[in-house]
Amino acid sequence: MNSLLVLSALLLAAETHPVAKPDGLVVHEWGTFTSVAREDGIPAEWNALGCKSDLPEFVNDYGYRGFKLRLSGTVRMETPVLYFYSPHDVDARVKVSFQQGLITEWYPQADYQVDQMTDGVMKRLGTNLNRLDTSMRSVRGMLEWNNVKVRPGSAPVFPTSGDTSSHYYAARDTDAAPLIVGTQNEKFLFYRGVGRFRIPLTARIADSDALVVENQGREEIPMMMRFENHNGHLGYVVDRYTIGKITFPTPTDSTLAQVKADLENTLVERGGLFPREAHAMVETWRDSWFEEGSRVIYLLPQSAVDSILPLQVEPTPAKTVRAFVGRIELATFETQRVLTSAIAKSDWATVERYDRFLAPMLQRIFPGNPDKINQVQQQYMSYERSRGVSCR
Repeated sequence: MNSLLVLSALLLAAETHPVAKPDGLVVHEWGTFTSVAREDGIPAEWNALGCKSDLPEFVNDYGYRGFKLRLSGTVRMETPVLYFYSPHDVDARVKVSFQQGLITEWYPQADYQVDQMTDGVMKRLGTNLNRLDTSMRSVRGMLEWNNVKVRPGSAPVFPTSGDTSSHYYAARDTDAAPLIVGTQNEKFLFYRGVGRFRIPLTARIADSDALVVENQGREEIPMMMRFENHNGHLGYVVDRYTIGKITFPTPTDSTLAQVKADLENTLVERGGLFPREAHAMVETWRDSWFEEGSRVIYLLPQSAVDSILPLQVEPTPAKTVRAFVGRIELATFETQRVLTSAIAKSDWATVERYDRFLAPMLQRIFPGNPDKINQVQQQYMSYERSRGVSCR
């Protein structure tokens, strides 16, 4: 699609979907579920949170920034943010449950709980992380903000710390009402975690380098995209309202402006977000969604989000929108070729582009060869330490 047409469509969406003054409390949420496809298309087990924190220091982590390396899951739940709109002040209570996962970071402060299946009974774990099931197979995480003061028209000072270029701050650029929780101010409620649950799609690369994606759920997927970035050359192909199986060809060349505009328009038209929310989401993830590599980007049905992450808000909102984007990282033949060549040449700077997905990628490149995989990981860790990264 011509980039001018895409940009025009986005501008039209912004004009025809302004932020109306709500008659009551309205809650909008966006977030991302990230997974890595195995050769058979289902999510691989991987170090879904990794060791490098990209969040400001004021974000609560319950000690997981030092502990998270021991967590093993199939899905990284990245940066859900909850926005609130109201014509008047509201005091709200908000609770979110992660049915098959652990919430690891959040802000503002909240009551934090972890339940774990023990002898067939779900029991409260308490604060002892040493007893945690790090496989994520039997845990349920919960957060509860008991006194969220929604204050439209106010202008509190929001916190910053360290590197103010963190993509965390882009989520503030919306028309949502400021929030006060205890002594902490923010434009949204934020949380993040890691889990082990079934996503609706499988994605595998065929011999022809075509991508075969199958929707194994009962509901249509509002949008799915095959995206490629190899050495700065971008391309994408989009399919909408998919049920069953579809084969994507190799994308033709496009621009970053095109894909960003298309995604923002989709988040408004099919995800229900306000234009500034959609823009904030894409800006938050532009360095990640569009980085080197190959992936499927898709929009989940809201019912799927509600099942994975039950949300309770009191008083009951007049409307709740939850737009979650799924990301499936792919080990295409081109990705494997680039990594194999870089490893052979000890080009660790190139390997670093695939950093958090490296372990499952190595499983694809060196199947059945754990000694080689361990050797490459040790070499890469040595390179990281030489650059001052000491969290491994």
